[in-house]
Amino acid sequence: MNSKVKVFYVEDEPSLGRIVSDTLMKQGYDVIWETDGARVISGVSEAKPDICVLDIMLPGIDGLSLCKSIRGLNPAMPVIFLTARTETRQVVEGFEAGGTDYLKKPFSIEELIARIENQVRLLGEREASTTEQEILKIGSFLLDLARYELKSDTGIIKLSNRDMQVLRILYANRNGVTPRRDMLMSVWGDDSYFNSRTLDVYIRKLRRFFSTDDSVQIITLKSNGYLFIIP
Repeated sequence: MNSKVKVFYVEDEPSLGRIVSDTLMKQGYDVIWETDGARVISGVSEAKPDICVLDIMLPGIDGLSLCKSIRGLNPAMPVIFLTARTETRQVVEGFEAGGTDYLKKPFSIEELIARIENQVRLLGEREASTTEQEILKIGSFLLDLARYELKSDTGIIKLSNRDMQVLRILYANRNGVTPRRDMLMSVWGDDSYFNSRTLDVYIRKLRRFFSTDDSVQIITLKSNGYLFIIP
């Protein structure tokens, strides 16, 4: 798939950063390696990468807040977190901040490349499926596909990349059943227990977003999937 995918790589540890960036470049990727978290936002703004690979533990800066700022610049760009910790709470916070995947340290270059390729592929599929209709009506809400915004009379809700992925799949199967495994495979690429629990978090978030309109419902069908009911 490669075709000169531009990767913005954030890693403050010199030896690891050099090995990863050199290896990715040898594999044909265009890599911008940044060691200073304070320069990431300006770097992403200037480079306009296809994907960001972000170490979550950076000195002097909160990687989660950094991801939120990156997401503000490019709502659709995939962000893979690199972390030495895999506590459920931290990983979920990473997804809530706008991350689209995570990889535990130490990791193999082969796995990192596989995850980069998977995230770029999923982004391409989402962009290819976007029609000329940029605004979708969901009950009393308007979903702005380009701006990642859910609008209603009460205000505007900014959606993360993962929020949008889950919601678009539900919408594609509106008033019908979305199998749980299909959702997991489409969004995360596997149906592991951890990803299944993470999906529950996003379903609860979306229910909360639509809670002001009783005509919009996301019903869990036990051991089956979800029924997204809209008028």
